[in-house]
Amino acid sequence: MLHQDGSRHAWLEGQPMLDLIVTMDDATSTLYSAFLIEEEGTASSFQGLLETLVAKGLPSSLYTDRGSHYFVTLKAGEAVDKSRLTQVGRALRQLGIEHIPAYSPEARGRSERMFSTLQDRLPKELALAGIADIQAANRFIAQIYLPAHNARFAKPAAVEDSAFVAADPQQLAQILCIEEERVVARDNTIAFARLRLQLPQSPIRHHFVKATVKIRHYPDGTLAVFHGPRRIARYMPDGAAIQETCRIGQAA
Repeated sequence: MLHQDGSRHAWLEGQPMLDLIVTMDDATSTLYSAFLIEEEGTASSFQGLLETLVAKGLPSSLYTDRGSHYFVTLKAGEAVDKSRLTQVGRALRQLGIEHIPAYSPEARGRSERMFSTLQDRLPKELALAGIADIQAANRFIAQIYLPAHNARFAKPAAVEDSAFVAADPQQLAQILCIEEERVVARDNTIAFARLRLQLPQSPIRHHFVKATVKIRHYPDGTLAVFHGPRRIARYMPDGAAIQETCRIGQAA
């Protein structure tokens, strides 16, 4: 079972509070992914999962709090509504990973102890390294801090055989992202997140006006538009088109 959680703290000396997103092995306390971000949310959840699943494979389950990017809760304090999926819930269901919500303080004890350790050690390590920006901090965390942390704090697995199931990284990237449907407007454009995306000319058909398409918004901010299985356009985070050779039959 994986456990994913975030902690808001003054991780960088002299900088505003940031969220540290951690994805860890619940059994061994091994940290598979950890990075700083301005605010926890769907994109950061997908980033942590993508980094972990590409490296390790698919787990049987993921344990998280009941934040709104993880679960829909119709009334505060009540059980989550598992019939109404968030983007994260939809992706986990596609991958066959059970999503387990936390209901008691005791159940979150492991992550709270882990964050206590991180809050004590990581800011000091970042300060000693002279790091004061998110990008440099995340490189340091991935390349230097995590290996040292796991060597000291991770516990050996009770069973040597891995419980992870190998997965195709390309398929993971197409699932661990925000996915929404849109109907193409009369000017062959799509509205998404305050952007107006112009669809390029396609050898598949003259235009896509009134067609239903899917937009995928990836953790790195880029976007792609699909008509059925075919990717028909890609965009930078600001909506600028990414030029690419378009071939009939091209798919994700």
